[in-house]
Amino acid sequence: MQEASQGDSDAAAQRLASLKDVPILEVTEAAESFAKRLLAQIPLPAKAAIDALHISLAVVHNMDYLLTWNCAHIANAALRGQIEAVCRADGQEAPVICTPEELLED
Repeated sequence: MQEASQGDSDAAAQRLASLKDVPILEVTEAAESFAKRLLAQIPLPAKAAIDALHISLAVVHNMDYLLTWNCAHIANAALRGQIEAVCRADGQEAPVICTPEELLED
């Protein structure tokens, strides 16, 4: 049995293989700048800077959806409205932020 901290290497390999054809979004100056605005205007801890960048990348690259299992700082119902408001104030449209399970619900 593997220790919990090591994870399942076979499952990780399967997840990576399933993403092989998914394009990687470029981290641009615009994305970094918008991530800083998100951090300044939404009550996110400084340690959530990478989460703000994930949101920013989806916004700046005009993604329709941002799927995540990170419910602390990204798919957080209490923050979604604030994220959308910052996007609108910046003249951008927020993607639908949800977990994969929420997307697949009927």
